[in-house]
Amino acid sequence: MIDIAALLMVASGAIHAVVNAVLKSGGDKMSGRALIDGFSALIVVPLLFFVPFPRESLPWLAGSMLTHLFYLLCLIKAFEAADMSAVYPVMRGSAPVIAALVAVLAFGEPITWPVAAGVLLVSLGTVAVAWWHTPGRRALGWALATGAMTALYTVIDAQGVRAAPSALSYFAWFFFTLGLTISALFAVWRGPRFVLAARSQWKPGLFAGVLSLVTYGIALLAYRLGDVPRLAALRETSILFGVAIAALVLKERVGPARLAGAGLIAVGAAVLLTVH
Repeated sequence: MIDIAALLMVASGAIHAVVNAVLKSGGDKMSGRALIDGFSALIVVPLLFFVPFPRESLPWLAGSMLTHLFYLLCLIKAFEAADMSAVYPVMRGSAPVIAALVAVLAFGEPITWPVAAGVLLVSLGTVAVAWWHTPGRRALGWALATGAMTALYTVIDAQGVRAAPSALSYFAWFFFTLGLTISALFAVWRGPRFVLAARSQWKPGLFAGVLSLVTYGIALLAYRLGDVPRLAALRETSILFGVAIAALVLKERVGPARLAGAGLIAVGAAVLLTVH
């Protein structure tokens, strides 16, 4: 039987890596993120007239917005401090263990030993990358903080989308409220520099904004179909795509340690794909 939720998460991970590569390749990271989230908010506006307001999910939406704000700040700082191939595996690979612990301990979600082993392998791949080729203490700190925020919003949004009338309802209101808030805050923060950056970065911002809707939209759908610990770890297959993009597109140096870490992550993902 085809596991739709698992396939959705792998696809989500691949697209997520592309979005972050677009952000990393831009000059002004904060302005780039403002453009991405702003375009995402504008695109979903028509949906708001056709989906119910997710009243039951309001506490989760509020928590997710606050967590995403800190997540994006940490993400920008990590990308400013080091190469994508150095920090991306750390920020994504540290999230599954934290998300699994919170989901199991706080919300009583089930987890089996094979799933726990797969999550552990994904995170060990992260340790390999960080231990043998550290991106520097400052960059590593921001990357780990990004991972912690990723774990928190993963669990929050999984609960929120399940409480909503439909996945599409949560999806539309999530991206509208979050995108509007983040884009406004970051644009004001950058001031005149945002206007200058927007002139050259609006096209990649629009492209990444569309992909942001796709990657997290299918992730939210998957969370309605399966358990958080396994699915959160599967989404971190984005690390494999991220390392490949960093090496082939951004022309960053990817050494043996990062490749070994990516290999462990691939094995962990394979385990998670074979268990239900």
